[in-house]
Amino acid sequence: MDLISLVERIGEAPTAALFGLLTGVVFGVAAQRARFCLRAATVEFARGKMGGSVAVWLLTFSTALVWVQGARMLGLMDSSSARMMAVPGSWSGAVIGGLIFGVGMVLARGCSGRLLVLAATGNLRSVVSGMIFAVVAQMSLSGVLSPLRDRLANLWITADGRNMDLLTTSGLPDFAGFVIGGAIAVLALVIARQNRIGASRLVFASGVGFAVALGWVLTYALSQIAFDPVQVESATFTGPSANTLMFFLEHGSVLEFDIGLVPGVFIGALLSAAVAGELKFQAFDDAPTMRKAMTGAALMGFGGMLAGGCAIGAGVTGGSIFVGTAWLALFCMWVGAIATDWLVDQRGRVQAALK
Repeated sequence: MDLISLVERIGEAPTAALFGLLTGVVFGVAAQRARFCLRAATVEFARGKMGGSVAVWLLTFSTALVWVQGARMLGLMDSSSARMMAVPGSWSGAVIGGLIFGVGMVLARGCSGRLLVLAATGNLRSVVSGMIFAVVAQMSLSGVLSPLRDRLANLWITADGRNMDLLTTSGLPDFAGFVIGGAIAVLALVIARQNRIGASRLVFASGVGFAVALGWVLTYALSQIAFDPVQVESATFTGPSANTLMFFLEHGSVLEFDIGLVPGVFIGALLSAAVAGELKFQAFDDAPTMRKAMTGAALMGFGGMLAGGCAIGAGVTGGSIFVGTAWLALFCMWVGAIATDWLVDQRGRVQAALK
């Protein structure tokens, strides 16, 4: 069945939700098997290690660049029509929100995407943290926190009513993004070899990057034939988590890519964990850990919405099409996470050892 026939049969909105579901399942399976986690990568880096988590993150990021830029060169997508590229971006939001998200990510022991994957495996800490993240994200989108978010975001925005395309601004050729992705992939494979990471985990890490490209290609294809405007987007979890929450709370909510994405990730991770025999109920270790996780989740909800995306949405999805504010937000997430690990986790371990 071709795309036009599918749209005629089930409608444009259900098709967008179906594409979100498909993207989410691929992402969930790959992320669960690869143990993909930006928080783990930043903690390794903060402690002077270039270990397996760094290698997996770099490989995911680089393969997302390769898959997406390859699709763009083949005419399968147009990054200029992507939602995050076609609207003004916030430099101040990227800096402040990225730092806040990075802090929250370390406190919660996982970014929003990782929490969703872990929740599917039976991790009750991630279930609670994920719900708090979604609620605060919704409060930041259209609730009591939205005026503060708007005020901070409007401090410094991009010019000309659009976000900055780093490749175009830099005057680089069309194939530059593909080459950059390939170079980072080589670095990732070198680190992976040094840490003796198995081929299976590397394949699944690449699969996370493929899921990002899949979302871009599917939504772009739908936008070319749909009668009503369709958002060209891919995997991200700040806005979709809030939208999915409200979909089940409000009467009259409509289907869209976001509504399929979040359940898709959960289903994919659940199936992957079940096949691997990794389903296991886990709770908070103690009350201090619970307080840190809940605080971190709240910070990620606000920070992610202010930054224009989470570690996946800005860090990988936005980064894959070279959105200027997305790269800045990703950098600030690394800075916030590294600083928090130094000041909270590592300092706490030193103080405990001295007692």
